[in-house]
Amino acid sequence: MTQSSIITDLPPFAVSLGDPAGIGPEIVAKSWVMREARSLPPFFAVGDIQSIRAVWLGPVAKVESPEEAAEIFDRALPCMQVADAGEIIPGTPSIDGARTAFQSLEVAVGLARSGSAAGIVTAPVGKEQLYSVGFTHPGQTEFVAERCGVSRDNAVMMLAGPSLRVVPVTVHISLAAVPAALTVELIRARALATAKGLHRNFHIASPRLAVAGLNPHAGEGGALGREEIEIIRPAIESLREDGLDIVGPLAADGMFHARARETYDAALCMYHDQALIPIKTLNFDEGVNITLGLPIVRTSPDHGTAFGIAGSDSANPGAMIAALRMAADAAQARITYAAG
Repeated sequence: MTQSSIITDLPPFAVSLGDPAGIGPEIVAKSWVMREARSLPPFFAVGDIQSIRAVWLGPVAKVESPEEAAEIFDRALPCMQVADAGEIIPGTPSIDGARTAFQSLEVAVGLARSGSAAGIVTAPVGKEQLYSVGFTHPGQTEFVAERCGVSRDNAVMMLAGPSLRVVPVTVHISLAAVPAALTVELIRARALATAKGLHRNFHIASPRLAVAGLNPHAGEGGALGREEIEIIRPAIESLREDGLDIVGPLAADGMFHARARETYDAALCMYHDQALIPIKTLNFDEGVNITLGLPIVRTSPDHGTAFGIAGSDSANPGAMIAALRMAADAAQARITYAAG
């Protein structure tokens, strides 16, 4: 598989710009500048074109369709206008901006579901602002899953970088709520979706999974907690019976060094920070959030809106570039997967 085949065989990708006051518009524009150097697939922004012009002086063109975007991609950054965010002040989020971010995400998902776009890449949003305009989901992952008719348990958030892939079994809940949320069924659902996602999106025919324990030292035989004995290990044993190549529960403090990472293709972690701390430590500027289990390709840079640096021309586009490349690879891998 080559990048040139990815670029020519697929329609362009829809990139929702996220909060117009965040760094989304800047990193999308910088990614377009580096499109040839980084062999990026054709893409177009979805949002308010003024949010790009507020932080970038390069060529940007309003388009009405993905087909038009593909035609002008080599000459200008295409942008599909969906709403007017009002006055845009980088670093200062607003209600109008949140509404625009919400509509941008909705339109991008619709384009991917219809096949007009090869998939979606979502720039970061400000959840506090989104909640004020009627957004009721914990994050963009859950919103996209709902729009695609997929249950939360079957839409798996994977964080992937050059040296590590992790899946949090529980995501946006408090640490105190994690033990009660863990069940054999939940761990099984996450593991099965991860294994299928690695095959479908990453060309890994026989995925190897490693599962972290919840407690220090993976519970130390029950001395530090019984979740490993009563929940995690039974889930792993049942998954082995189903034919998965899976190990654990492992002590989380010893499973992310270089030699350990060579033994698995993805690590399942019991809670949010157990998964995100190692991936952000190792691959902060190249980390990608890819949602497994969806009928469409969806990726996102693994960072937030960074309102504090928005408009300063200092945002690193590395994770957005990685998200675009991973989206293209996943879309091509799905074609191969579907062909058998």
